[in-house]
Amino acid sequence: MTIAKAWLGSVVVLLGTFVSLQAAEPVTLENLVAPQPNSADEPFAKEFSLGKAAHFLDSASLDWQQSWQCFTCHTNISYLIARPSISADAPAHREVRKYAEALISLRWEEVGPRFDAEVVAIAAALSLNDSATTKKLHPLTRTALDRMWTVQRETGDWKWPTRCGWPPMESDEHYGVTLAAIGTGAAPDDYAKTPAAQAGLAKIRTFLKNNPPPDLHHKAMVLWASTYVSGLMTAEEQKACIKELLAAERPTGGWAFSRLYPWSRADGKDQDLETSDGYGTGFVIFVLRRAGVAANEPAVARGVAWLKSHQRESGRWYTRSLNKDNEHFISHAGSAYAVMALVACGEK
Repeated sequence: MTIAKAWLGSVVVLLGTFVSLQAAEPVTLENLVAPQPNSADEPFAKEFSLGKAAHFLDSASLDWQQSWQCFTCHTNISYLIARPSISADAPAHREVRKYAEALISLRWEEVGPRFDAEVVAIAAALSLNDSATTKKLHPLTRTALDRMWTVQRETGDWKWPTRCGWPPMESDEHYGVTLAAIGTGAAPDDYAKTPAAQAGLAKIRTFLKNNPPPDLHHKAMVLWASTYVSGLMTAEEQKACIKELLAAERPTGGWAFSRLYPWSRADGKDQDLETSDGYGTGFVIFVLRRAGVAANEPAVARGVAWLKSHQRESGRWYTRSLNKDNEHFISHAGSAYAVMALVACGEK
């Protein structure tokens, strides 16, 4: 009996080691296993793991790219912005980056972008990606940024896909304006000083002056952009926004996306205004850190603790859609921002 138990224990250890090795294997298109749908019922992870987060982000982004043959803000764009926070040296990251570059060099040249917003989103994502990796502006990133200004409207904004009703990425023009400002300001090699960028940024400043942010999420986007581009917020406006973001913390720690971005649900259900989620918490902490708020600020520290204790078994952080309960793609973006927030606070 003792020998049998010892043998069985050895088998369990070996199986556990094998499973761990499988989990540690880099995600590629060849071994890709699509993640299960985002669900509020998914159990919490037993312990926080950036490795699991990377695995989920790699899998979700490659699966979206392969299944839908498109680049989308809530998954692939967020991925390119966030993945270097953990490591850019991953097959999935190289594959997603290559796909984005091919859109610019091949599809845009042959048939053009799907819509103007695609130009802004890809330009910003590649710019932030360049800034976090090589610190050099890639020629194709410059091509995308330059093209961005050719489709900017005289009012300073871009035609944006609002029919989907997926806040914050696909719901109004204001988001696109701030995303363009962030991508331009973050671009390496002083791209923001080029004549085209200077003219475009002047229009952005005019747009934001004429269209004040209507809610806290929009204010936070302007705050983020103002850490790269001057003239978007005064020092007092930055302080006021920071104060408002800190005050929006929920009693249990963390932030609720639904409180940052008021939205009338398409499914007729009530918004959950009290429960913290991955997107709300990750986004707010990341922006606060960009704005110079210390990682040991009590609300930020509580938010970090919330993120570390609310990661799911798959490695993701769940966020309920503000629109419909069968549309939880915002969990992909929420997981990306959660990673950026945690790394910005020194978590490994």
